[in-house]
Amino acid sequence: MRKQAAFIAGKRRETGACDVISNPFDGTPVSEVVRATPEDVDVALDAAHAARRVTRAQPAHVRALFCDDVAQRLRERRVELSELITRESGKPIRYARGEVDRAVTTFTLAAGVARTLGGELMPADVSAQGEGKLLVYRRVPRGVVAAISPFNFPLNLAAHKLAPALAVGAPIVLKPPHQAPSAALVVAEILGELGVPEGSLSAVHAQPEVAEMLAKDPRVAVLSFTGSDRVGFHLKSLDPKKQVLLELGGNAPAIVDAGVNLERLVPGLVEACFASAGQVCIKAQRLFVHQSLYDEFVERFVAATRALPTGDPLDERTIVGPLIEARHVTRVLGLVRDAVAAGARVLTGGNAAGQVVEPTVLSDARPDLPVCRDEVFGPVATLEPFSSFEDVLARANATRFGLQASLYTENIGRALAAFEELEYGGVIVNQPPTLRIDNFPYGGTKDSGSGREGVRFAAEEFTETRVLVLAR
Repeated sequence: MRKQAAFIAGKRRETGACDVISNPFDGTPVSEVVRATPEDVDVALDAAHAARRVTRAQPAHVRALFCDDVAQRLRERRVELSELITRESGKPIRYARGEVDRAVTTFTLAAGVARTLGGELMPADVSAQGEGKLLVYRRVPRGVVAAISPFNFPLNLAAHKLAPALAVGAPIVLKPPHQAPSAALVVAEILGELGVPEGSLSAVHAQPEVAEMLAKDPRVAVLSFTGSDRVGFHLKSLDPKKQVLLELGGNAPAIVDAGVNLERLVPGLVEACFASAGQVCIKAQRLFVHQSLYDEFVERFVAATRALPTGDPLDERTIVGPLIEARHVTRVLGLVRDAVAAGARVLTGGNAAGQVVEPTVLSDARPDLPVCRDEVFGPVATLEPFSSFEDVLARANATRFGLQASLYTENIGRALAAFEELEYGGVIVNQPPTLRIDNFPYGGTKDSGSGREGVRFAAEEFTETRVLVLAR
């Protein structure tokens, strides 16, 4: 079993109470991780607050080099980190490898941001009082960033908070997911080895209650949270003065228009519904299929779903691994049972073995049911036919979430109409809603949150403009 130290104010701490992190597939212990106390968190915040002037003064080339070096270290430790992600979180190994590769990209992008994020020379003489004056602005760090990252992407979503903070020169205190903390703690250790300024980085494995401490503390200027909408909006309410980024849940629609090639699109859409047991906030949950294709789509989709490899996440073939905790098995199966009781039909799935829930496909589920209305965050998809394109856009919008949506169509006019009408942070055409490229502005509307990640956009959220007016 791996022993994982805490990383507090730039220093490893290997003593104290520990939590054992177990594999959600078979329950075997994976890591013994030192648990941070509230006192440790206070030390981390104090050190970060004290370091903010040092990090702000770092030259851009130094910050960029840190980011490049982290990317290289992650590349070198790809095998180790992939297996660690899989063992702690249950993510199938094929997707864990992809996550490490994405984290390499995220830090590489951050190096570019460190070198290019600047400001602008603006005309001052737009009015008489500006004559003879030079007007410029630049972006400066707001201060300490407190970051809370989730278990489903335990490395790359932590990287989307660490990398932009590093790029702009903001101290950061990261709380990794308590279910799968080790990958993020490894990144913190790498940064410590590279020599980031003393006290500027902490990664504190702690129970969820510590999140409130980070949200309320006046030493924190920015709170960046990825997780459930209930927790995110609660944390935001604790201190209205903070800059808060919330990347929350979703129940992404995928619209399959008339005339598309089902043979080409069904495999990717099945994977978008069920990969990593559906524990992805932009996973395809509600599928709307044009009635001219509906029967054929159902046949192909259900057959492909039944053929998905499920089980051991370390098996190279596995697409659907375990849910992170047993309580979520109960929750997901309960949503399915409630839908069936209200008239929905199970076309395949609906059972579980241990913490592995079968990929489940429902039809005839009313849109007001929780399995449609809420975020399932499990391997469940609902199918609905449609005839009117305008109507299906309205149905896709009839949700409190708005993270990403997708449309499969051969009609460019409908693609543009979807982009105009769908109330989502991202509209993906002819790809599943799970598509995320790490440089684009990623975030949602409505209950899916506020603010944007994507390295440059997070860097802008972590900074504010400062104006200089220079008179003769």
